[in-house]
Amino acid sequence: MAQDKIDLLKTGSADKWKAIGTHRRAGLLVPLFSVYSRNSVGIGDLGDLKLLVDFCEKAGCSIIQLLPMNEVGSTFCPYDAISSFALEPSYVSLSSIPSAKRKAIKPKIDRIKKLLPAGAGYVDYAIREEKRQVLWDIFVQDDDAASSPEFKKFTESNKYWIDDLALYKALKKHHSGKPWYEWEEGYARRNEKKLLQFEEGHEKDIAFQKWVQWILYKQFREAKEYAASKGVLIKGDLPILISRDSADVWAHTEYFKLGFAAGAPPDMYCAKGQRWGMPTYEWGRIAADKYKYLKEKLKYAENFYGILRVDHVVGLFRIWSIPYDSPLENEGLNGFFDPSDENAWGDHGRSLLSVIMEGTKMLLCAEDLGIIPKACPETLKGFGIPGNEVQRWVKDWAVTHDFLAPKEYREISVAMLSTHDTTNWAAWWENEAGTVDEALFIRKCGERGIDFESVKGRLFDMKRSKHGRLRWQDAVNSRETYIGILGKRQEELMDFLDLYENTCREKEKLWAQFKLKGAVRQKCDAEIVDRALKVTLGSRAIFSIELLIDYLFLTDVLKADSYQYRINRPGTIARTNWSLTIPLSLEDLLKHRVCGDIKALVEASDRCGKAGLK
Repeated sequence: MAQDKIDLLKTGSADKWKAIGTHRRAGLLVPLFSVYSRNSVGIGDLGDLKLLVDFCEKAGCSIIQLLPMNEVGSTFCPYDAISSFALEPSYVSLSSIPSAKRKAIKPKIDRIKKLLPAGAGYVDYAIREEKRQVLWDIFVQDDDAASSPEFKKFTESNKYWIDDLALYKALKKHHSGKPWYEWEEGYARRNEKKLLQFEEGHEKDIAFQKWVQWILYKQFREAKEYAASKGVLIKGDLPILISRDSADVWAHTEYFKLGFAAGAPPDMYCAKGQRWGMPTYEWGRIAADKYKYLKEKLKYAENFYGILRVDHVVGLFRIWSIPYDSPLENEGLNGFFDPSDENAWGDHGRSLLSVIMEGTKMLLCAEDLGIIPKACPETLKGFGIPGNEVQRWVKDWAVTHDFLAPKEYREISVAMLSTHDTTNWAAWWENEAGTVDEALFIRKCGERGIDFESVKGRLFDMKRSKHGRLRWQDAVNSRETYIGILGKRQEELMDFLDLYENTCREKEKLWAQFKLKGAVRQKCDAEIVDRALKVTLGSRAIFSIELLIDYLFLTDVLKADSYQYRINRPGTIARTNWSLTIPLSLEDLLKHRVCGDIKALVEASDRCGKAGLK
């Protein structure tokens, strides 16, 4: 049933909606590392954002959503950053630095471009050190690099975080890259005398770290201004958590519960839950300092973004907290919700979201996926904060188990086919639609005394099951058949029935919703992707922001197995995470017919509005 129209100008975010307008918009979710131009040095950079803006405008879109741009650690995960403020130095555009054209510098850049070419399928993060060395060479050859009034103004304006960041990085180098909690005690515990002595002996290195952030700041600001001139909003991403080994935690240990690691509880998609490793917050201590730490994050992010995605917003209401000494192989199994009192969750989340809303001019959007307490969607709706509607999960989970029609999507939401943590939509169709998580099913069988090995062949088509997903046999076409194979009473199998009813015949249900003719095709193709995109674009959601990868399946750009084109696999550390690049440069993408294909879909869904925020 269609829902009543909501007046966004009567919500808690009225001033923010007034600034950007309340018309429907389409956008692209593009990790900056996934795109590149002819000027890129090993990885997409801030200079390339202008070409991405051009593509977005040409395709009829008015939002570019980026993954977190914060400086990353050794796993290169943007959600496990070493600073809530500092930008990732790999994204610096060397070609945009005037000094980079000097005779002593240009050959070094040319060498890197040959050694680590952009667009090689996956980013080689050796580029970080190569770029750092070039930046250092530019810095030491420029006598005025750290003495300009503009640079000094930047460091003074960002004193809250940049002094700690620069000192942290210099100390980390001094300790051969070890985490801060393995440094000499005087440095780890921030002994004032020891730190002053270190600063006096490493002034050049500390100044360099600040200079790099200044260069990044200027380039990102320029990209934002260019986007505004084209009517395109940049949507940033604020990770709710920060790496245990970070400048933030080292400088403010009192704000963190270091005896715990954040994660997510087990669910039907992840049998053991997840353990992310980042510490949870001591919100009482942060509140005692009038939330200055949180407000300063927002203040700096506002330099670059008009819209801000609040990652894992449910963590502001309550967060899954795992004892730090719990065995790693247990992942998220031994956790608990913090706060533990369910009655406190609503006030806790509303209070923190109020602080965030009052601390910024940016429109907030919220990642509200997973197991969500009732207070979370109610709060987001009242505050006028869009949540996420991911097509494969937008269902009536309790009664019909069918996918919702476009008119049944939440109006205050961002509709999408996929996220950076899922398979792309084509890969979902081919590998996951109509399947259940294998590890979860095996664990549930063990808990209920069911011999998985004896039932798996009757329940699942093992030849067509892959990537840890079990595909239902066509013969398992009713509750009665399913219960009979499991050999238990129905009342003992209610959770098993939920798994079955919410995953069986997913392709057939969508085929009917898409109004496609003939037998269901198991292999995804451009026509199927087109129909899927028309669902999210045609939904009543105020925004529809799609992975660029999903749009590329409208054409023949992506020629390998669809499962290969994935940004991240949660719970894993791999070279293929956070490094995927598309097969076309931005210059070629601008000339490709996919640009027109996207624009036609966007125009047909009445989402071609321009940005109002400058």
